[in-house]
Amino acid sequence: MKQLRFRTRLIVILSLFAIVPAALLTLFWSGTVSSALPLVSGRAAWESVAVSGQRTIAAVRTAPLTKAQRALVDEHERELASSLEQARRYSFLAGRSARLVAAIGIFALIVFGVAASRVAGHLSRQLSRPLDELVNWTSLIGRAEALPPPTQQPAKGAPEFATLRRRMRDMAAALDEGRRRAAETERLRAYRESARRVAHELKNPLTPIRFAVDRLRRQVSDDLLDTVDVLATETQRLERIAKSFSEFGRLPEGPSAEIDVREMVLHSAVSSLPPGMILVTNLDTTLPPIVGHHDALSGALSNVVLNAVDACNGKGTITVDAHLVGNGAGKSIEIAVSDDGAGIAPEELARIWEPYVTHKPGGTGLGLAIARQAVLAHDGTVEATSTLGKGTRIRFVLPVQSGAQIRG
Repeated sequence: MKQLRFRTRLIVILSLFAIVPAALLTLFWSGTVSSALPLVSGRAAWESVAVSGQRTIAAVRTAPLTKAQRALVDEHERELASSLEQARRYSFLAGRSARLVAAIGIFALIVFGVAASRVAGHLSRQLSRPLDELVNWTSLIGRAEALPPPTQQPAKGAPEFATLRRRMRDMAAALDEGRRRAAETERLRAYRESARRVAHELKNPLTPIRFAVDRLRRQVSDDLLDTVDVLATETQRLERIAKSFSEFGRLPEGPSAEIDVREMVLHSAVSSLPPGMILVTNLDTTLPPIVGHHDALSGALSNVVLNAVDACNGKGTITVDAHLVGNGAGKSIEIAVSDDGAGIAPEELARIWEPYVTHKPGGTGLGLAIARQAVLAHDGTVEATSTLGKGTRIRFVLPVQSGAQIRG
């Protein structure tokens, strides 16, 4: 047997709760009134009184009465007859009224039933429609599909449903973020595994190649030295690529320690900036220390500064800011590197953190990916904003109590 829809079941239940007690009360009231009215009329009692009164009056008339007494007896007889007539009329009307009362009760029951069904229908719509909508939302969330966008019209149903919708949207957003993070973590894990393998495969032949190049440099004639120099240069480039792959292929290792953020930022910026460029620093003097891996974070900041230098073609201004943000237990340190270079197109900005994405000749596309990996491993966040022709701003946010557990 096919189960009725929730709304239909709800209408039936609400209607039964309203109509059944009303029907029982109406039947009880109609039966009580129909039975009580004839009793209230007192016709049987008046007829009994009339019979005994007629006998008494007949007996009294046989006795010698004065004129005044006979007038009183006549008056009593008239009153008795009038009362008996009134009782008979009331009894007649009571009999007819019982049927009228029953008809009125049935009519009232029908009106009440219609009103109850309308109210039940309204209540069922107020409950079933939001519930059907939310059940459909659970299916969408389960299939990782987007929820319907919020409308400007007031939501249907009780205010509690609006709260439930809002909570479900928050839950769906949290689940989407969790799925995105899980997929990204798995993707980065695959990237790291590939990078480790590539670094391993590159390092193994590079050592004998470097030895062979050094031997050739000592033994070949002068006319082949240029060729040997090319081999040496390309070998060094392969070593740098292998080192980049190796760095990306592993997370920060070893115990965490307190890091003087101001000293780390200043040293990384100064050591990564070539001559001819201008460095502007805006560093708070009261930055608290954070817990983490100094080399990993310093390398991340150096990669960002080097990318800013490349964006400026070695000429321009690099601005480095570091200050405390947040309050209470949620304090973080924001580190930002800004340049006045060419900027990045909007369609390319979202991909700058991805491994192997680069627009520099000979680049590996791992610099910013390694930087992001290091910051995320310290429970931080990264963000990039850019305007074509005006420059780019890279921002790290590191929690003050970071590095307690390095995440993969």
